[in-house]
Amino acid sequence: MIPHVKLRSSMSGLTPIVFTAAIVGVILGILLAHALFLGWWTLVPWGIAGLALGYKAKGQFVLTGIVYGFVLVLVFLIGQYSGEQSLVSRLPFFALFGVFGAICGLILTTAGSLILRLRDFR
Repeated sequence: MIPHVKLRSSMSGLTPIVFTAAIVGVILGILLAHALFLGWWTLVPWGIAGLALGYKAKGQFVLTGIVYGFVLVLVFLIGQYSGEQSLVSRLPFFALFGVFGAICGLILTTAGSLILRLRDFR
């Protein structure tokens, strides 16, 4: 008799909130990359979305924030790029900015998670 083997999905860490964070990052990155002009106000929807994701993520706010920030910055930079060099040659540089975005996303989702904990503490 063959023993029952449960196959583990390679995407087991991709929970609905993390997937949502990636989708929100893509949508906001595309929309604001094509805004008529950029200014400090572009950070407002990014910040609100990060706080909301952290609030909803509960225990998974770390991975959610990292994914959200990285995807958002990477998509935004790709959407803004209009240089003469190929986009592929710029991707490593964009990925470094994506790491900065991941740190910022982590800060935002941590703040959103803290808001949830403060609300539950009352």
